[in-house]
Amino acid sequence: MPNRSTDALFLLIKSLEKAEKRNFKLSIKRHSGGEDLKMVQLFDALDKMEEYDEEQLLKKNKAITKAQLSNLKAHLYRQVLSSLRLIKNENNIDIQLHEQMDFARILFNRGLYLQSLKILDRMKELAKTHNQFTYLQQVLFFEKKIEALYITRSMQDRADLLTRESEEVSVKLSLISQLSNLSLELYSWYIKNGHARNEKDVSIINAFFEKHFPDKARQVHGFYEQLYLYQSHCWLAFIKQDFLQYYRYTQKWVDLFAQNPSMIEVETGHYIKGMHNLLSAHFDLQNYDKFNETLEQFEKFRDRKVVTTNENNNILVFVYLSVARINKHFIEGTFTEGTKLVPQIEEKLKEYELYLDRHRILVFYYKFASIYFGSGDYETTIDYLNKIINWKMDLRTDLQCYSRLLHLIAHYELGNYDLLEFLFKSVYRFMAKMENLSIVEEEIFTFLRRSFRASPKTLRNEFEKLLEKLKKQQRNQFETRAFVYLDIISWLESKIGGVPVQTVIRKKFLGNSRGAKIQ
Repeated sequence: MPNRSTDALFLLIKSLEKAEKRNFKLSIKRHSGGEDLKMVQLFDALDKMEEYDEEQLLKKNKAITKAQLSNLKAHLYRQVLSSLRLIKNENNIDIQLHEQMDFARILFNRGLYLQSLKILDRMKELAKTHNQFTYLQQVLFFEKKIEALYITRSMQDRADLLTRESEEVSVKLSLISQLSNLSLELYSWYIKNGHARNEKDVSIINAFFEKHFPDKARQVHGFYEQLYLYQSHCWLAFIKQDFLQYYRYTQKWVDLFAQNPSMIEVETGHYIKGMHNLLSAHFDLQNYDKFNETLEQFEKFRDRKVVTTNENNNILVFVYLSVARINKHFIEGTFTEGTKLVPQIEEKLKEYELYLDRHRILVFYYKFASIYFGSGDYETTIDYLNKIINWKMDLRTDLQCYSRLLHLIAHYELGNYDLLEFLFKSVYRFMAKMENLSIVEEEIFTFLRRSFRASPKTLRNEFEKLLEKLKKQQRNQFETRAFVYLDIISWLESKIGGVPVQTVIRKKFLGNSRGAKIQ
């Protein structure tokens, strides 16, 4: 993955759509002066660049001096944001409320207190309808200020009413804040560490949850309180690999939006994330029918205006739909067919590389490697795993460990025996250092070390012994992650049966009732 530019103005301009660029330039040229024309020149220069390079920028635009550049960029940045604000305000509840507050302050500063209060009343209703309690708090604060400074006679007992409303909103915001903090901390733990590795991890994560879980959250009713409550339980269950609980809370998460459809427009990102997690839950539980049903629902959502007119939502939907489509091939055992998705997804990843975080790219590389492994293309598998192994980062230690283990097995499949001794030691040391060695991984290492030079006559018996040992671990809570990241059971069955691994998985899929219907 190439290094991404960190220049804020360059990233902002690159995020603009054609209509937004045109609107900005028309607005600037309408009031053009010498400085404005330089801004347009700078805008065009940055728009044409593939990567930000200040030296080349100044070299190709002689009218702009190095001394001017910093101030010019800051001014251009503000102008682009102002331009976007004017054309996007009807689509965003935050911007609408912010604009109404501006109007209320303007009227207040002119001494028109009753008019200001009328706007604030309308803001309160709008904020309540869309669960925007931070804005509601601002409105109440402003109302109290007006009532404290001026006798408006706008309502009897207004002081008591405003005090009561303020206290209710403060309590509500405090609970929302506590639950959102808990959800974020749990998600952050997963991004850094992955699934719980042992009883110690489970004890740590349970203790953290209990310590930070608010007593008042045991019975909540508001939209945001429920949203962050379900997310917190969702991450807790996922970390502990309790996939049934994970499914239950992701379903509650998505159902919350079904019960509050107007909030899909307000919190689109949370809805998209919820759909992604629900698809992941169905995948983990191998609920094929439900997986397909949710995938179809998500694909229909992709065409809604809230996605097509918002670049951030569009990118998120692309990422999560792509993961789901790959997972569908994993379930069905159609790995060779699934590899056809990879070039299309990679092309989009390159297009969106300025906006994608490292964790998402890491997950895609592992998905690509896994689908090529399933198809029997071990060379390409190794290519993608090398991208992960050589990419120095402190994210998802579990994914980095399994990348190394799959890398080792891919070399074993290719018969690169000269490399295996070195790789054994390297991978074992890495996983041991990460405290990542489970019973399953220990058994795999022992088997590979003992058998990679074994004769074909004795090898089948070794495969059968390992399969028998690993099947006993499938219900062990702390061993399930090995089977989630690497379908070692199907791989062993393929070696014993002398058939490709995707043939084994496909046969299992077609063996269930749903598979038989679609055969």
